[in-house]
Amino acid sequence: MIENKVAYITGGTKGIGFGIAKILLQNGVSVAFSGRKKDDVEKAEQDLKQYAPNVLGIVSDVRSLESEEQAVQNITEKFGRLDFVIANAGLGIFKPVDMLTAEEWNDMIETNLTGVFYTLKASVEQLKKTEGYYITVSSLAGANFFENGAGYNASKFGVVGFTQAAMIDLRKYNIKSTVIMPGSVATHFNGNVPSEKDSWKIQPEDMGNLILDILKMNPRVLPSKIEFRATQPAK
Repeated sequence: MIENKVAYITGGTKGIGFGIAKILLQNGVSVAFSGRKKDDVEKAEQDLKQYAPNVLGIVSDVRSLESEEQAVQNITEKFGRLDFVIANAGLGIFKPVDMLTAEEWNDMIETNLTGVFYTLKASVEQLKKTEGYYITVSSLAGANFFENGAGYNASKFGVVGFTQAAMIDLRKYNIKSTVIMPGSVATHFNGNVPSEKDSWKIQPEDMGNLILDILKMNPRVLPSKIEFRATQPAK
């Protein structure tokens, strides 16, 4: 049962993270989420409270271990426990490798890859106490390379490898780990503005329902790596 459990979602102010938070709240989970911008966090917190009141918005930057440690401290002070961690924060910059700047490379690696490590590092002792669940959001770009994707591919391939290895390290504590690799999602990612043209894509709530199904699975089974894609490509 997942009712009365507590989840922490990074990158939860919109898109996939917001969709996951919405579904978990509707199913009895208390939700803390984080984002970098105070205004975005405050707005998302108010929007999510229409689904359930047990929401905590936190301003945190996954590129900073100290920031993530403070976020986890805030969560345990408010809710008293932490059961599920969903490392979702990410960004994409798509350029030919010879045009990609060092700053852009570092921003993607620090956010998409180092960020998932910092989020786990900050929360793992709490997950040991609850025999919890650690989930990362990678991408189909974590298995399929493409033109102009060198930095993004590197970060998302890294997330897949990191999560799979962490799974082996953590299972002795009865902590489960899953990496999800979605394809095209109807979000604001990379400057997109979701509209009817995105109706063929995975919706943020679809990601939420997938995570809900994962969390409800019998403890004896573990879907360690999931490719998640739209049924039909864009026409």
